[in-house]
Amino acid sequence: MSDRARRILAPILLLAFLFGAWELAVRVAGVPGYILPPPSRIVVTFFVQFGFLGSHALVTLAEMAFGLLLGSVSGMVLAAAIVYVPLIEWAVHPLIIASQMIPVFAIAPLLIVWLGYGLWPKVIVAALICFFPVAINAVDGLRSTDGETIDLFRSLGATRWQMFVKLRLPGSLPALFTGWKIAATLAVVGATIGEWVGASRGLGFLMRESNARLRIDVVFAAILMLAAVGLLLFGAVRIIERVVLRWRRPTVD
Repeated sequence: MSDRARRILAPILLLAFLFGAWELAVRVAGVPGYILPPPSRIVVTFFVQFGFLGSHALVTLAEMAFGLLLGSVSGMVLAAAIVYVPLIEWAVHPLIIASQMIPVFAIAPLLIVWLGYGLWPKVIVAALICFFPVAINAVDGLRSTDGETIDLFRSLGATRWQMFVKLRLPGSLPALFTGWKIAATLAVVGATIGEWVGASRGLGFLMRESNARLRIDVVFAAILMLAAVGLLLFGAVRIIERVVLRWRRPTVD
């Protein structure tokens, strides 16, 4: 069996074992479905209500994607400012670190009050969570450029903009994609938090409403759909990384 097959088969077998143990434990113990439904019921609910779940998933996916985009752009802009303007680093960098100590769940209700129940409060919550890993990785990436290469560009008369576009930015892409992949997973958390606090659509809203009605099978089905949406966004970033950074792929003789 090839290594690729083992990597695919191993998590599948583990999930099958865990779900099998879950199914057996729930049925043997006679746990009511409104407390903990068996996996088989969750899977049936997922496929029976797939269209309904999918309509809410599209809303959540849009919030995640826009949040990731907004957080990435703002993080990259601030990272460039930190690298090129030391005063900004001294003033802003400690505040960025301190901002991570503030629970986003505490900010989300304020955004609902200020911006209403539309798309943007969820986008901003997701962007706030995505901002930090992108900014930190962008700073590290932009500073990873070799000093001798910078001196070479300067000796050739390159401007600061040319050095940024042709040297620093391309060299920072591996670190940037690491930040983007982390942010893609965190965007799921941000969008869900925003929907839990206040929304009329989305998987977070559906989970909240189903939990209040003791439809725990729908809650788990929504979680399953949310995981699929998160994997979809992460996979999209991973594919873009493979295309853009194809020069980093190891070659096989």
